[in-house]
Amino acid sequence: MAKRNNDNISISDALKEFVETNRLEKGLDKVNVSDAWAKLMGNGVHNYTSSVTLERETLYIQLTSSVLREELSYGKQKIIDMLNEELGKDIIKKLVLR
Repeated sequence: MAKRNNDNISISDALKEFVETNRLEKGLDKVNVSDAWAKLMGNGVHNYTSSVTLERETLYIQLTSSVLREELSYGKQKIIDMLNEELGKDIIKKLVLR
């Protein structure tokens, strides 16, 4: 059982400590990347996206439109930079459009 702290701490600090203790950062990053993709790309691109998967430092995007995939391939680095900025840390190093 976890050690009980008698100090008063904020809820955000307690949640951060819980995430770090249970090593949940990677799972939360996967969820946050998917949400950031939907937010930054908008409905037009999101409607053609069938899956968003983060494995290690590579983001895999499955698209249903070959034309859209080709268009997005021209701005891969800009998309990576925008997603990392939205997430607040450098999670994504490589983007693979399928």
